[in-house]
Amino acid sequence: MSGSGRFRILRPRRGSNTPISDAAPVPHGGGVPALRLSAFYFCYFAFLGAFAPFWALYLQSKGLTAAQIAVLLALVPVTRVFGPTFWGWMADRRGRRAGVIRLTTAATLVSFCGVFADSGFAWLFVVMLVMNLFWSGSLPLVEATTMGHLGDGVSRYGRIRAWGSVGFVAVVVGAGQLLDVQGIGALPWLIAGLLALHLASAFKVPEAPGHLHGAEHAPVWDILRRPEVLALFGGCFLLTVSNGPYHTFYSIWLVEHGYRKADVGLLWALGVVAEIVVFMAWTPLASRWSLRALLLGAYGVTTLRFLAIGWLPFSLTAVILAQVAHAATFGFFHGAAVALTHRFFRGRHQSKGQALYSGVGFGAGGAAGGLLAGILWEPAGGAWTFTAGAVMAAAAFAVTARWLRLPSQGAAG
Repeated sequence: MSGSGRFRILRPRRGSNTPISDAAPVPHGGGVPALRLSAFYFCYFAFLGAFAPFWALYLQSKGLTAAQIAVLLALVPVTRVFGPTFWGWMADRRGRRAGVIRLTTAATLVSFCGVFADSGFAWLFVVMLVMNLFWSGSLPLVEATTMGHLGDGVSRYGRIRAWGSVGFVAVVVGAGQLLDVQGIGALPWLIAGLLALHLASAFKVPEAPGHLHGAEHAPVWDILRRPEVLALFGGCFLLTVSNGPYHTFYSIWLVEHGYRKADVGLLWALGVVAEIVVFMAWTPLASRWSLRALLLGAYGVTTLRFLAIGWLPFSLTAVILAQVAHAATFGFFHGAAVALTHRFFRGRHQSKGQALYSGVGFGAGGAAGGLLAGILWEPAGGAWTFTAGAVMAAAAFAVTARWLRLPSQGAAG
């Protein structure tokens, strides 16, 4: 950018190891490529709209056991423990993120096509492991890129990120209808097509404005040792553990209680519609309540939500209300967690911070939650498995209430 009232962007030379950062603020509302960023979020979560609700049903149709399904689905978060950190490090080394984003999305599509070769557990394990090692890398880099473009206008994040939720809803509703008609065997073809769109959107993601950072930045390990950072990541880990039964067995749980696949798709969509409302209203929400309060609200509501799913699946009213509560389970949680990570990890550490948030929460927490759900599901039953998830959400509330103390920073704190 150039001109009166604007900051001059200093881009690293080709081959430079200067990391991208947003240490200098970007003017509020200036030059943000919202359409291209929104398109990436739309396509990324459109793929999830087919994968997350229905992949367990596809695996079940291939004769896999509950434990095998849990192991395969646990590969998604397991790879998010290591993948984002590696790809974030590579982006920092290169001084650019866009090329890494394109590489990871292209490799995701190619590796997923391995599912057409065989449907045995061992083969699917290899395919999903490789696919998710690549797939886990793109979103944290795009999150950091989006925050870099927004600069001091981070309250606009919600309106850009909401398009990801729109993409999820658009696909999950249609996919449920399609699979009721065509059968679950059509799912891999649908997913492959959506991953191709995801790849196309990745080539439109622009580099974030790069600003040379100063030497005043603390080492990343010093940031990680701060009590408020440990509390943030501890709460994120526990909340994502609590979601393990939901992400692994929610669709199966509903089908077992008489819901059609189209009904399952609509219920998933309802939860994400509630999430969209939160993201679209993020600016007034963050102005009225602190980020800490939003996290506590997310953890408290999630506790009640999973108790309702586990013990009241025959009550359509309870199931619907539980899905509306996804506004807190993900909307409040993710919006506040991303903003706090952006606050704690500034400048040269921004990519690392978002990668750590993804790895600790959606990675380690998701893996532990999925494996816990797989261990409990058959011997304990669905109701008690979802209750275990509720206990983990309550633990996240306790950790956050006790240790996440933030200095007053106006309404955003």
